[in-house]
Amino acid sequence: MKIAVIGTGYVGLVSGVCFSDFGHDVVCVDKDPAKIDMLGRGEVPIYEPGLDTLMEKNVEADRLKFTTDLASAVDGAEAIFIAVGTPARRGDGHADLSFVMAAAEEIAGIAKNYVVIVTKSTVPVGTNRQVKQVVKKANPDLDFDVASNPEFLREGAAIDDFMKPDRVVVGVQSDRAAEVMADIYRPLYLRDFPIITTDLESAEMIKYAANAFLATKITFINEIAALCERTGADVKQVSHGVGLDGRIGNKFLHAGPGYGGSCFPKDTKALARIGQEYGSPMQITETVISVNEEIKRRMIDKLRDLCDGSFNGKVIGILGVTFKPNTDDMRDAPSLTIVPALVGGGAKVRVTDPQGRHEGEALLPGVSWFDDPYKCANNADLLVILTEWNEFRALDLKRIARKMNSPRMADLRNIYAPKDAKRAGFDAYDSIGREGFLKLSNDS
Repeated sequence: MKIAVIGTGYVGLVSGVCFSDFGHDVVCVDKDPAKIDMLGRGEVPIYEPGLDTLMEKNVEADRLKFTTDLASAVDGAEAIFIAVGTPARRGDGHADLSFVMAAAEEIAGIAKNYVVIVTKSTVPVGTNRQVKQVVKKANPDLDFDVASNPEFLREGAAIDDFMKPDRVVVGVQSDRAAEVMADIYRPLYLRDFPIITTDLESAEMIKYAANAFLATKITFINEIAALCERTGADVKQVSHGVGLDGRIGNKFLHAGPGYGGSCFPKDTKALARIGQEYGSPMQITETVISVNEEIKRRMIDKLRDLCDGSFNGKVIGILGVTFKPNTDDMRDAPSLTIVPALVGGGAKVRVTDPQGRHEGEALLPGVSWFDDPYKCANNADLLVILTEWNEFRALDLKRIARKMNSPRMADLRNIYAPKDAKRAGFDAYDSIGREGFLKLSNDS
């Protein structure tokens, strides 16, 4: 089957590469010539483990192509996936659908034969019906269907998520469209992965409901962590005990400095806005958004306490600035709230991240970049673990403590145990939802 994918961002590129690995003929389209040239050279513009190898394999097999020419991509395609950005609009938090509607209108002006126009982008409930209206208005004679096929890809594990999904959600209005979508996902049907076929609105809602629920789990355990710090409980033990309940599960119960990334911040805001528009306020989601921002600000207070009440003149090393490990994505990362507060408070901030520098240099002005954590910690007054990259999970804490001017650590991902930090020679250690310590001058 020939498939066209419009947009070579994270979702579009991963989807296009994986569809081609299913055996389909895929053409990925983007208006950015520089990006298409880069892809044509075999270079991947995003960091996603394994994507470069899979892309190279399918390009060599002549199943995967890249172009700026939408007409050639659409010609003969049985399905066209719209995978363009839907950023939150400034002011109201609603998803900006201008790119989606522009793509739909362009498709209508080019397509000649029956085609299924599939929205892969995350869009509010009712969007696919709007897409249908836009296409009908632009080309009343076109024989087509629309379908909703939201993505559930975790950055850093996107290929596995696509090839071994928890579920695939397909929203359609006709049996004909359902058959086309079934053909596309046949390799997953044959391996018994769940394929859920619904109406358009249900498919659209599943995406938002899933992300809002996961954001709620993260925010809940972060609130519990704050209470643990006051009561003397250990949030890691609490999370373990709670997560063993089969009704709850242990995923997304890891305390930290708040959620970020390309999905949760945008999708929670969009869901809250949808609720307001339909007169059914999403009070839990609205609270989650508010609490998550407060959690990030609370991290700043925690770091200030470790700097004796002031950042001014302090040298602070930051380990990790991407919103999670195994990605170069900085969108809504906690670092974008925390690091500027340190710089604004007069600190000399050093940063190291395995993949974050490409985006981080523009987003985090006023910081110095280092290649490894040991150089970053040299003569520092405080070391902050902000992203739990594997590279930071087995550091030589004694070596780091010896290098620091004032060996103090804020472990905002709970990677290390307080006793390990103390034994390594740290004078102070704090984390999330656990008791820390501060060695005074008369401590043994």
